[in-house]
Amino acid sequence: MTHPRIWLIKQAPGVVALALMVGTFYAVQLPETSAADQRKLAENFAFEPKSISMPSGFPQQTNRKVNKAYENIDAWISSVGAGVAMNDIDGDGLDNDLCITDPRTDQVAVTPAPVGDRKSKTYKPFVLDPAPLPMNKTMAPMGCTPADYNEDGATDLLVYYWGRTPVLFLAKGGEMAMDGGFEPVELVPGNRDGTYKGPQWNSNTSAVADFDGDGHNDILIGNYFPDSPVLDPSKDGGVTMNSSLSHAQNGGGSHFFRWTEEGYKEQKNVLPDDIDKGWTLAASANDVDGDQRPELYLGHDFGTSAMLYNTSRPGKIGFAEVKSVHSGTVPKSKEMGRSSFKGMGIDFGDLDNDGRYDAFVSNITTSFGIQESNFAFFDDSSGKADLRAKLRRGEAPYTDRSASLGLAWSGWGWDVKFGDFDNNGDLEIAQATGFVKGKTNRWPQLQELATANDALVSNPLWWPNVREGDDLAGDQTLRFFSKTGEGGYANLAQELGLDVPIPTRGVATGDADGDGKLDMAIARQWGEPVFYSNTSKQPGDYLGLHLVDAKGSPVVGAQARVTLPDGGTRIGRVDGGSGHSGRRSSDVHIGLGKQTGDPLQVQLTWRDRGGQVHNQDLQLSPGWHTLQLGAEAKEK
Repeated sequence: MTHPRIWLIKQAPGVVALALMVGTFYAVQLPETSAADQRKLAENFAFEPKSISMPSGFPQQTNRKVNKAYENIDAWISSVGAGVAMNDIDGDGLDNDLCITDPRTDQVAVTPAPVGDRKSKTYKPFVLDPAPLPMNKTMAPMGCTPADYNEDGATDLLVYYWGRTPVLFLAKGGEMAMDGGFEPVELVPGNRDGTYKGPQWNSNTSAVADFDGDGHNDILIGNYFPDSPVLDPSKDGGVTMNSSLSHAQNGGGSHFFRWTEEGYKEQKNVLPDDIDKGWTLAASANDVDGDQRPELYLGHDFGTSAMLYNTSRPGKIGFAEVKSVHSGTVPKSKEMGRSSFKGMGIDFGDLDNDGRYDAFVSNITTSFGIQESNFAFFDDSSGKADLRAKLRRGEAPYTDRSASLGLAWSGWGWDVKFGDFDNNGDLEIAQATGFVKGKTNRWPQLQELATANDALVSNPLWWPNVREGDDLAGDQTLRFFSKTGEGGYANLAQELGLDVPIPTRGVATGDADGDGKLDMAIARQWGEPVFYSNTSKQPGDYLGLHLVDAKGSPVVGAQARVTLPDGGTRIGRVDGGSGHSGRRSSDVHIGLGKQTGDPLQVQLTWRDRGGQVHNQDLQLSPGWHTLQLGAEAKEK
């Protein structure tokens, strides 16, 4: 007979393992919000869905024609391309214009936001005409990024494509440019007319920021597939899929264009070799350490997403990769810079109101499908000086807290945008989800692919069929996360009527009617885009900032820090375009909660056109303000 003590010693490993499993279960339980609490929380918000007027008369499609090598996955290849940007395109001072890429027509439309009592003269929706630049049916627009690219004070539009290099649509003569008022110009020189002979880029995102600190905005174009005839049905081959499901490095990578007096010039060899050829789906540029040189987060499908510290100098763009310190208690897949997940959306915002930027990254997070995790990366540094010191030595002091906050799992994630939609001082999170909508469930076949040997996956032949009519996460809906009283987040999409079961791609935000409440425009893949007018009845106060230069162009990268009477801090920035295929407006919007109406202390930091950095403290009352930033900030 075995002695009880010996028996216990033999069983000790199992007992310890069981204790760890039980302890871990209770430690990682997601915060739960009751249905009653969710309804109560939803009372802070209200959105009215409105149809967006689109140009008519164009042939409609429900799937794309693709390279014959991709025929069995043509619905997969056709799963991107819906995009939306919200900005002031017509120059009336309001973010009431939309630039929409629509895969149903493969056209790019400019249209007024449906805001009701418009404060400007309306116009008819129109499409951007790239003629006389060469175009053909093997090209399709994927996104639109508004900015003043030639620094004349008017809003221009950058459109990027599959099948060709991007096109700049420049507002003619710096005037309020609507139908017929844009001149198409190649971002990459050449191809003025006739047959297109340029590289076959397959671009899926962009970012606009002053990367090198010379006072002028530069451009990042993120490509997905390597240069190849993806949308050419006359070709059979010459294309590839990702070389790995977790660390693919055979994609199109990123292209950087630096502003010069002679126009934009591409700078090669900007990124480290081990991330230079990622399958780029999302990007966000933001100065996180306070030196007015924006860092860059690249969302790469099939792993290798990267946080990049800005090491540029005027005239030369440079970045160094930073990674979280590897820990034995955190899986590598949850560490910044080491993740093997899908990286399909990214935005920066201060989730915990400590005055430093955190980040949210979308991944594939479908239960009983592919269960990765979104990331809610929190800045764990002790301050900007500490953050800068760690970034310089290659360390990214960020910790993912998505699981404990209820943000880890949402669906097949895409674009994501932070915004304070009820102006209570806390950021909400709007996230697009869903992939291919149909009737035949293809999750079992995709799960087989997820366990396949990397040596097979680059060949489209080995991929499971995903044709028109097949379904992968097709009923997933927009997510709208709001902070609960317990410190976690709850998805209020159902309570707010946002849970329409159509795959969504791009999220754009802005105050379209100037009432101080953020509105949303949503791009749906193979569905009509929709505008959500913010009709919240009792929002808090807000600070809205139009931060512009002498010609009226947004000062991209300018930072605003508000100190509240209770000592709390709120921050915001002029965003040059973050995410996957959605672009927020160029204005700064900061929710304040309930205030007395007295002026608030606001610190502005910006870089002028000469490359000089300025800081200035102001006293500003809640509401909208237009400030001209030069050697100093002057209210207009």
